[in-house]
Amino acid sequence: MSELEANVDWDAEASTFDEEPDHGLRDPKVRRAWADRLRGWLPAGAADVLDLGCGTGSLSLLAAEQGHRVTGVDLSPAMVDLARAKLAGRDAVFLIGDAAAPPVGEQRYDVVLVRHVLWALPDTARVLRHWRGLLRPGGRLVLIEGRWGTVSPAGIPADRLTELLAPVAEHVRVERLSDDPLLWGKPVTDERYAVVATG
Repeated sequence: MSELEANVDWDAEASTFDEEPDHGLRDPKVRRAWADRLRGWLPAGAADVLDLGCGTGSLSLLAAEQGHRVTGVDLSPAMVDLARAKLAGRDAVFLIGDAAAPPVGEQRYDVVLVRHVLWALPDTARVLRHWRGLLRPGGRLVLIEGRWGTVSPAGIPADRLTELLAPVAEHVRVERLSDDPLLWGKPVTDERYAVVATG
């Protein structure tokens, strides 16, 4: 567990987590913007998606609505409870566990989807190698990250993440997300992006 994770009580945050526009995706325009992006990042046909650090399951729900089978993992039991309720009746399972070492055994996936988690984990290169090992041949990593704040910035810049992916992926595509206010429910000025890595 990272120092950040240790200092944040995610169970306590769970009840208000979805109030942020890009967390709960309650605004139809924000929800549609994320659904459209996911459609471009995920395979066209039904796939097995591992959503790490899934929180309350908002991206998991969008993936399930697009016909994918979803396994979500989060460290917070309260977040997992909310995700299970949100996806009740869908082809989804949620597990309590560490995103850096998800409790999925020998199961392999077509997609490992991670939003705003990697930057907070120690030993990023090791985590990326482990996540790459969770993919089936031809699978893809979909990593949504950024760099926030001006006084003491947090996060991981896109160029640094692409460097870290070089040993584990042949093809890395970066998609800038900062200039799409619909994704965040407001204009943003910091660096936000998605990386799709394959091979």
